[in-house]
Amino acid sequence: MPTVIISHEVDDVEHWLSSPKREEIFGPVGITVRTFIDPAKTNCVGLIVEVPDMDTFQRMMESEAAADAMKFDGVRPETIQTLVES
Repeated sequence: MPTVIISHEVDDVEHWLSSPKREEIFGPVGITVRTFIDPAKTNCVGLIVEVPDMDTFQRMMESEAAADAMKFDGVRPETIQTLVES
C-alpha cells in the first residue's frame, strides 16, 4: 500500500481539521489519512495518506468531488505539494 505525503495551505486551520470531507471522500475507496499542522500556527497543513493503489488515488484527486471537498475545506490548490513513497 503506497504512502503519500501531501502539504498545502488552508484558509482556516481549525475548519480544515474539523471537516468531515476527508473521510467522506477517501474512506469509501479505502484511503486512510492522518492530519498534521504547523505548530508555528501558520496556515500550512499536511497529510500522510495510505492508498490502496496510485491509480485510485489519482482518479480521486482529479474528481469533481475532491475539488468540491478542497473548496469546502479552504484548501489553496496552488500550494499543494505531493510526495510519493519511493
